[in-house]
Amino acid sequence: MKQRLGIAVALIHNPRLIILDEPTNGLDPQGIADMRNLILHLSRHLNKTIIVSSHLLFEIEQICTRMLIIDEGKMKVEGDLAALIDPDKTLVEIGFSNPEKVKSLLENTKWFSYFQKTGKDCLVFQMPKNLIPELNRQLVEFQIPVLSLEVRHSLEAYFLSLTRTSQYVAPFTD
Repeated sequence: MKQRLGIAVALIHNPRLIILDEPTNGLDPQGIADMRNLILHLSRHLNKTIIVSSHLLFEIEQICTRMLIIDEGKMKVEGDLAALIDPDKTLVEIGFSNPEKVKSLLENTKWFSYFQKTGKDCLVFQMPKNLIPELNRQLVEFQIPVLSLEVRHSLEAYFLSLTRTSQYVAPFTD
């Protein structure tokens, strides 16, 4: 109720700019959906500029058109959300038992132009999302066993790629 009351108080004076800090904090799922709809309504239909500070990247992805990422007090990136997480620049991490061998097999193919880096047990490509099935088909035709294929096209993946200079908790492996 405090969140809703805070929003109501902020709207009484019909401001052009509204700054919200963690507006969905403490809300139930229906309250979160209501808050998201209110923010979208204020922005799109009432032409309000709304600045939202939040750690809930999934929510940000649904309501924002522009984004600023700050890490350790420094601006990392700013711009249109759609351009920053462009589907033509989707990161694809593909697991192999011998990534170096697979890399050499792909060197003379069109897929090598999308190659980004070699990981511990994987190759990482940056490519248009719609080409992923074709790449997978090509790997099968080359009889290359694919152990995993992970698409990283989300605000969370983008955020972590920019801010993960040091991990505080080791990644979970099964």
